[in-house]
Amino acid sequence: MLTTRYVTGAPNWIDLGTPDIDGAAAFYGELFGWRFQPGGPEVGGYGLFQLGGRTAAGGMQTTPEQGPPSWTAYFQTSDVDATAKAAEQARGSVLMQPMDVRDLGRMAILADRAGVRFGLWQPGRNKGLEVVQEHGSLCWLELYTADVPAAAAFYHSVLGLETFPLDFPGGTYTTFVPAGESEDAMFGGVVPLADDPGEEEAYWLPYFEVTDPDAIVARTRELGGAIRMPATDLPGAGRLAKLADPHGARFAVIRSEPRAD
Repeated sequence: MLTTRYVTGAPNWIDLGTPDIDGAAAFYGELFGWRFQPGGPEVGGYGLFQLGGRTAAGGMQTTPEQGPPSWTAYFQTSDVDATAKAAEQARGSVLMQPMDVRDLGRMAILADRAGVRFGLWQPGRNKGLEVVQEHGSLCWLELYTADVPAAAAFYHSVLGLETFPLDFPGGTYTTFVPAGESEDAMFGGVVPLADDPGEEEAYWLPYFEVTDPDAIVARTRELGGAIRMPATDLPGAGRLAKLADPHGARFAVIRSEPRAD
């Protein structure tokens, strides 16, 4: 389960790059109750999405040259520079070289073997997201990729992530677990890209916990977003929907089933 007890390899941050940060703030504010707190020029206008006074995500306005509108997941490391080198050695790439973000932490933006963008965060004063698993906050991540074994091998060599198989009728769902942690620490899964019709490029998909997925779907449509998959029950997981905001950034929502003890 994704928690704020961040360990090496666990996701500890997520942010949105969008051409319209004010519009994004209004959209996600309507869906999740977020309030956007813009940053100053010293951080390039990068701001925080707050949920009840706690940080649920980051966000900034981006240009087309910086890539399409999207969510980026960051993973904890104690040494950004060494982890970036490990990614290159594993046939990934460094899109943004390691850099200090004032005294908040140190970061880098990488791409895996399939070109999927993800981030690294080495905590300084900013330890990571302040709220997860609650309504309107991050609760799960899924990597959609054409080669599941290759992706598992890459993230194991770079972040130490282990995989744990979950069997379900008709197949197996591969989950990620930080090194040295039990299966209860799984925070995401790896899904064959072929299982996501219409998508041709691999990507990370964030899931946000919500109390009423159907209401979120309806509101997304009203606000100009897209419904990529309508609200659907998934036994053992919950009721989920795959969406996109008005600028095309993909995300999902889920009302998770209570976990059995």
